[in-house]
Amino acid sequence: MTAPHPGIGDWYRLNGGQLFEVVAVDDDDGTIEIQYFDGTVEEMDVEDWESQWDDGGLEAAQAPEDWSGSVDVEAGDGETRGAELAEDREQRAGPLDGIDLFE
Repeated sequence: MTAPHPGIGDWYRLNGGQLFEVVAVDDDDGTIEIQYFDGTVEEMDVEDWESQWDDGGLEAAQAPEDWSGSVDVEAGDGETRGAELAEDREQRAGPLDGIDLFE
């Protein structure tokens, strides 16, 4: 069986049950960067990918319903962060239109 070419955002499972997402593929270097659900990032050679797929050590998987495991985000953080950004914009200085650079 031929190993699928991993795409960024595709999810897979190792034979041990660990879920991971493909976050980068470098065809020139022959490497695949993966991020486990707990946030750990690793790099894998394409040859290792194909070998593990052929041996049954890798399988395609569905993305988890709770994707926040690999990123440190709590429920409602988007709303809080939006309010913080609005406050930051209010505190910024105005444009520099009134400055004469040649004085």
